[in-house]
Amino acid sequence: MNVRGRALLTGAAILLLPWTGLSQQAGPGADKVLRVCQDPNNLPFSNRAGEGFENKIAELFAAELEWKLEYTWFPQRMGFIRNTLRGREPDSDRFKCDLVLGVPVGFELAATTKPYYRSTYALAYVKGRGLDAVKAPEDLIKLDPAKLKSLKLGVIGQTPPVDWLLKHGLFDQAVPYQIQSGDPERYPGEIIEKDLVAGALDVAFVWGPIAGYFAKRATGAGVAVVPFAPDPGIQFDFRIAMGVRFGEREWRDRLERLLEANRGRIQAILAAYGVPQLDDEGRLMQIPAK
Repeated sequence: MNVRGRALLTGAAILLLPWTGLSQQAGPGADKVLRVCQDPNNLPFSNRAGEGFENKIAELFAAELEWKLEYTWFPQRMGFIRNTLRGREPDSDRFKCDLVLGVPVGFELAATTKPYYRSTYALAYVKGRGLDAVKAPEDLIKLDPAKLKSLKLGVIGQTPPVDWLLKHGLFDQAVPYQIQSGDPERYPGEIIEKDLVAGALDVAFVWGPIAGYFAKRATGAGVAVVPFAPDPGIQFDFRIAMGVRFGEREWRDRLERLLEANRGRIQAILAAYGVPQLDDEGRLMQIPAK
């Protein structure tokens, strides 16, 4: 996704092969099956056990439609769209799945619904380790210079916080993480759940839903989450929508009606997962709390 940082929102920079258009198959849901394209190991968004908030939204939609729910699993990295939303079942014209639950508005590889949440990048730290005065990202750069220079700052490559660290002369202290890994057992939340909590990092910079979720579930450590406010120079916040194939307007319209009818229930799901959200004016609606 590819203002910088878009790749992380879906877990990877997604590439695809040329595609010639839609088949003449029946449209999504003709057999009353909601087929969702999903990553098997990408909490808080999804996993095979159905523990992610996108899993819960998929279950909600299937129940509302009175359809069966099925997943096509593929890691959200290179080839995701080609192997899911635009992939076909072997020896069949039927697409493998019909819905991607989390893409930024304006995503280049799919038609998008209206957004159903807006979130932002955040920094996270473990409370009680000398950073409790950091209540906004700007507070970090106001620390005593010796203290600031001693910090190990974990950041995922090609995401907006990289630009922020460069802007403030902190990149030399950055501990870089890959935006995508070839190991399907790895997941973005490890930067908090493993390295930050263990003390290998002092601060982790990550996409807000990841920060909020893993802060809530960190055991034995209070993790503070400090969201970035909208910035005219660096885009930290993104509006997240659902993605369908180009040309499937009726399907997209139906999803938008589902989104509108279930707005309150979806917001409750997001809140339960600690997703920091911004309102239409860019103001923080909630901050995940340990």
